[in-house]
Amino acid sequence: MKRFMPKNIRGSTGSSSSKKEAEINESLSTDDFNACKVVRHGFPFTPTALAYDPVQNILAVGSKNGSLRIFGRPGVDCHVRHEADTKVMQLMFLVNEGGIVSVCDDDSLHLWNLRQKRPAILHSIKFNRERITFCHLPFQSRWLYIGTERGNVHIVNIESFRPSGYVINWNKAIELSMKKHPGPVVHLSDNPADQNKLLIGFENGVVAMWDLVNKIADYRYNCNQPIHSIAWHYEGKQFVCSHTDGTLTIWNMKSTTTPANIISPHAKVPAKGGKPEQCTPVLKVQWKSVKSGDPFILFSGGLPVEKASQTPSITIMQGKTTTVLEMEHPVVDFLTLCQTPWPSNPEEPYAVVVLLESDLVVVDLASDGYPCFENPYPMDLHESPVTCIQYYADCPSELITEFYSAGASSLNRKKQAYSQKNWPIKGGRWGAGGSSSTEVIITGHADGSIKFWDASQVMLQVLYKVKTAKIFEKSKQAKSLNGDDEPFAIQLITMCCESKVLAVVGASSHIILFRFSKIEVSSELSILDISIVYTPEDPDTPDGEVPPLSSPAALKRNASSVSTSSVSGILPLSAGGQTTATPATADESPDTAPPSEPGQTAVDGLRHNVPNLRAKTGFHKRAVGYQPDLCCQLLWLDDEPPPTVTCFCVNSAYGLLAIGTSNGLAIVDYMQKTCLLNMGTPDLYGSADPYQRTPRSPRKNKMADIVEQLVNDSTHAPGEQNGGPTSPTGVQQPRRTKNNHHHDPARLQRSKSQGVRKVVKTASTTSESGNGEGTTTSTASTTTDMATGCMSGIHILIDEQEEDPTLKRHSSALDMILTRSTSVLPSNLLGGVKSNRSESSFTRSRSSSMSSLEKENQEGVQSLLVAESYTRKEETVTSPCLWVGTTLGSVLGIVVNLPPPGEQRLSQPVIVTPSGTIFRLKGSVVCLSFLDYMGNLMPPAHESWRDHNKEERDTKEKRAAALQPRPSRMSPSSSTEIVDRQFIIVSSEKEIKVISLPSQTCTYKTKICDTSYLVRADVFNLHNSVCIACYVANGHIMVFSLPSLRLLMDEDYLPLTDLRIGRTFQMSDNGKGVYQCSPTEIQRLTVCSETSENLHDMLGDLFLPVDTPEAPSPGFFKGLFGGGSSNLDREELFGEKNSGKPSKSLFKVVPGPIDQLRASSTGAMSEVARARIALQERGEKVSELEKQTADMMQHAEGFRDASHQLMNKYKDKKWYQF
Repeated sequence: MKRFMPKNIRGSTGSSSSKKEAEINESLSTDDFNACKVVRHGFPFTPTALAYDPVQNILAVGSKNGSLRIFGRPGVDCHVRHEADTKVMQLMFLVNEGGIVSVCDDDSLHLWNLRQKRPAILHSIKFNRERITFCHLPFQSRWLYIGTERGNVHIVNIESFRPSGYVINWNKAIELSMKKHPGPVVHLSDNPADQNKLLIGFENGVVAMWDLVNKIADYRYNCNQPIHSIAWHYEGKQFVCSHTDGTLTIWNMKSTTTPANIISPHAKVPAKGGKPEQCTPVLKVQWKSVKSGDPFILFSGGLPVEKASQTPSITIMQGKTTTVLEMEHPVVDFLTLCQTPWPSNPEEPYAVVVLLESDLVVVDLASDGYPCFENPYPMDLHESPVTCIQYYADCPSELITEFYSAGASSLNRKKQAYSQKNWPIKGGRWGAGGSSSTEVIITGHADGSIKFWDASQVMLQVLYKVKTAKIFEKSKQAKSLNGDDEPFAIQLITMCCESKVLAVVGASSHIILFRFSKIEVSSELSILDISIVYTPEDPDTPDGEVPPLSSPAALKRNASSVSTSSVSGILPLSAGGQTTATPATADESPDTAPPSEPGQTAVDGLRHNVPNLRAKTGFHKRAVGYQPDLCCQLLWLDDEPPPTVTCFCVNSAYGLLAIGTSNGLAIVDYMQKTCLLNMGTPDLYGSADPYQRTPRSPRKNKMADIVEQLVNDSTHAPGEQNGGPTSPTGVQQPRRTKNNHHHDPARLQRSKSQGVRKVVKTASTTSESGNGEGTTTSTASTTTDMATGCMSGIHILIDEQEEDPTLKRHSSALDMILTRSTSVLPSNLLGGVKSNRSESSFTRSRSSSMSSLEKENQEGVQSLLVAESYTRKEETVTSPCLWVGTTLGSVLGIVVNLPPPGEQRLSQPVIVTPSGTIFRLKGSVVCLSFLDYMGNLMPPAHESWRDHNKEERDTKEKRAAALQPRPSRMSPSSSTEIVDRQFIIVSSEKEIKVISLPSQTCTYKTKICDTSYLVRADVFNLHNSVCIACYVANGHIMVFSLPSLRLLMDEDYLPLTDLRIGRTFQMSDNGKGVYQCSPTEIQRLTVCSETSENLHDMLGDLFLPVDTPEAPSPGFFKGLFGGGSSNLDREELFGEKNSGKPSKSLFKVVPGPIDQLRASSTGAMSEVARARIALQERGEKVSELEKQTADMMQHAEGFRDASHQLMNKYKDKKWYQF
């Protein structure tokens, strides 16, 4: 369907523009969108329960938040959740029945149907008067035993989910002589050899053997210690109890006085008269037998108190051998996998599933040493906490192969320690298939590692891992900027899929750029130190007091400069004239010595002009895969941490890296390893500042003004100031006198502003005229002379520090002014300047205006985008431009003037200059994107991947041939007619605008929400059209068409209850999205209705028709002497006929989805259906009436015949004959 320009368009661009925009085909409609969860990856967060179906071979894990994860074979993974966020206490499979019962913390039970791909609740029941503590479902039974906190046992029918009238009261189960309440029920199980016997374990140590038919307790056992769990021997003659003192007691069923054996597995044998060693409770015990060999006794806990606090464990006892399996996390639950589900037969265990707080471990019991199985599920997603996620839904197909090849060597080394057997959980069936496109998920972690995952199928598979912590030196004192012990944590990730350029942002305000290579090399990492400073307000200082190591009083705004590492990286030139990059070095000076630890200096113990981490220098071996190419570090200044990096972007076609922080912007040319621009956000506006910024009074600091005057005298051009000799370069030389500090401060205040403005104006003019090569060369040479003269004067002042001790105290201020004077120049124009780490540490630009609003002082960069676009009105040619979105709703364009491709790109400077274009929106800018005149999404320019290590070995001719000139992006329109050829999509927290370029008119706009704000917005392709998806803080997902901004979907999906969701939520191509739903899990979703409809085929089946193994034969002698298991007719015993009706106040039936569906379908029944039912009822009544009428007629005819016969009989008789 075609969209036409509505009447309320602002800023019409003429008939030609309207004609072009009218041709945009928007084929998307509301039927194309439906928000749906696809699959959840990772380890279940805060697990609480574990269950296993031995016939179907599927595993279920319950969580504290009410979630259920059901696992089958690798690739079969299902997630469901209770409506209420209640803790799952216990799970029980209906073995080979396609159902599972969940017991929740709110005393409710739910029956789930697993015969469908998306399990759903069939029945629910909630207990009112008693709290549920333990449940037991016997194998192939329809009756569920429920133990309560009061010590009673109730029985519920699984099919109807209604309680039975049969109740076992606690006072009947215990001895009459017992005066105390036995406590809650902690265990229920039937005897494997006799289903009529139910073993009831109470918390205080009382165990009762209850006869279900006779309703009496046959045996009672009194333990000296409280009980945690009980397990039967398969013969049904013995059972073992675990206790709180770390002991195990084995009881013979018919011997109730004393246990047959007391085992203290880990307690040391005390000396005579000594006390036994104190151990932790044994939380769970299992007793499993084998046909040939000693049985297994497995339990958790029971270690000595000193060891238990340090080492969670599972103990395996077989015969005289005791093995302790130490775990990395606390044990939540465990169970054994056996070859038969029948409890009256030797179980033949072959594996143990151990559920830990943060992991799932499966131990091989059939192999020597009990090795672990390799977990095929992505359970190690949170091996180190996930800190950020990046999702690419449509990648080149070769990415998966290359990433897997790069990580194959490390993955193969890990597999050697695992069991050689296959993964034992192999139930379920795979779906029809996954995605047709290649999908990659990249996760950043707290330890600085980066993992690449293949998300093309339903199951997530790890491909490759990169460790960024290896780039930095180890330091025990290293911390992140917010004080955490995770200085390497990854905060932001971006990757160019075509060029395979990867860049990450760390928690220490460091940015690392990687390049992918298939060659193992030894290389040196280039390091670039950057300072972005913006002081929003001036602290009050008493008169005459000199603040230590503070900046000059009048230096209010800016702050940008490249440290010595970046400057020195462009000074040395090779023989061929090519720029060579060198890593940062810790040059020593009399004022600043190299710190011994990251983040420290020798000046009064303050962190000044140093990064938070120290990167390794020198040559290091780089493995195949991603190899670090550049490390940019933001510096500490005056004991203040570097600003937080809020956003960044990489463009491989232009070789640019843009870094946005909470107070400014930096642009880096990663091909030449130089910083092109770094300044505070307010400085980006220039003369087009939209804010009213009132002047601020400088500090009343005489020494700071003196230092400023000395520098300003050296930077004044001829004719700007009165008097003073001038240097050959045309810059006035400073006066070398010890009495400079006696000048008039008022005159110094006036002159300093003029001198600085001269330098800034000259540099700005140079950048704006950079489109012509001749003008650029001429102006740049003049600026170079001025900068050289300025810095030579500064060197003279630094040499005079020994003569003037007062001036020496402000040497750091001179360093700031030195770099500030050169920060506006292209980096390669600084050739021949002698500088070191102390001389060019950082700068703060001079400005006479400051914002009077507090919120304006906090303006930072929120979004960045590099695109080939129109930067000014009435332009006919596109050029590379960096678009900057700020936290106050401003969008600014910065023009990037690139040298010609080839060798010139590596030797000539890149010039950046503000375009003067500013767009304003309400709220912080969240997303920026571009469409062409046909409404197609314009992806960022990129280059094809080349192995840079292999390229460096080639000749210059081959490399020049690889760097082909980029075609000019000329507009096809004529020079006399300006036609809008692009749309820029700008999304803020409150609104979305579509702005036509180059006319810069707002063609469409829409408001997001009045009561909430937009958290994330992404523009993507779907069905050959473009749309924008927005995630709002109130939980809604909104989708708008582009460019017309028609609302296509507004669905309440997920409230922003966790900031983790808003930080990681993102949408990609084809309407696929991802977010981190918990610290250990990632949720994938889709807003495409077509994908939602095909989801049923993609997901696997949990239940498959499988025959239940045959029951074991009791044997000749057991059948002869009655030693086999006895059958119990539970239907007759627990039915309403024998047990009566239960109390209605005991439970409450909760309507399930099926009951609600029936109720809604009944309520929504049409009048025609109701009339049809009424007609059927009327027909039935008429039929009954007809039948009754026929019966009456038949009776009447019979009466008539009888009357007629009677009349004929007595018709001829006389009266005396009667």
